[in-house]
Amino acid sequence: MASGRQQELFEGGPLASGGGLGPTAPPLLRGQLLEWQQRLADFQSPLFDGSASEHQQGTLFGAEASGRSHGEAQERAARFDPLAFEAQNLQFWRWPDPPQLGPALYLVMDRPPRLAAPLLLYVGETGQADRRWKGEHDCKGYLAAYGEALGQVGLECRCSIRFCCDVPAAVRPRRALEQALIRRWQPPFNKETRQRWNTPFTSDPV
Repeated sequence: MASGRQQELFEGGPLASGGGLGPTAPPLLRGQLLEWQQRLADFQSPLFDGSASEHQQGTLFGAEASGRSHGEAQERAARFDPLAFEAQNLQFWRWPDPPQLGPALYLVMDRPPRLAAPLLLYVGETGQADRRWKGEHDCKGYLAAYGEALGQVGLECRCSIRFCCDVPAAVRPRRALEQALIRRWQPPFNKETRQRWNTPFTSDPV
């Protein structure tokens, strides 16, 4: 993300461009970034530990899912394991043959080497998995700022995207499942949860 869109990295901490950071600033910013990641990991790690054994990728969603109630969407979200799906490069949409098509849930994740589990940063839904990530997307701006902030303090960004294409074709039940997953995992780059985590990587309004 261009520095003009990043007025602050953290509340009370301006993000300098060029050589504006003083000699003591990088350790402070590094500690803030690590603390932010750790807070998210403390919340999400138990969900990763508890979901993998229950998830059955081939049968999680069925063709009849369009009639599922809100409560059933929550039950399905409780069985959903983000790690059951193949990690792909965020530039997948540039490939000549897109690896997925049609309706899907997509999950943006980071895998900080110091943490025991990944971080689920964003959950989205789409009717066109090969097109949704092209062009403008709020999450792409957050990811660019996140990666830039990590790089400035020598931390590695290992972000990837995963797709679950075994989802309802109808918009309403697919969005109900998306919202159930957002409520369960509280991913910090979704607009519904940014205020909870005080997402620090962009000055764009929530």
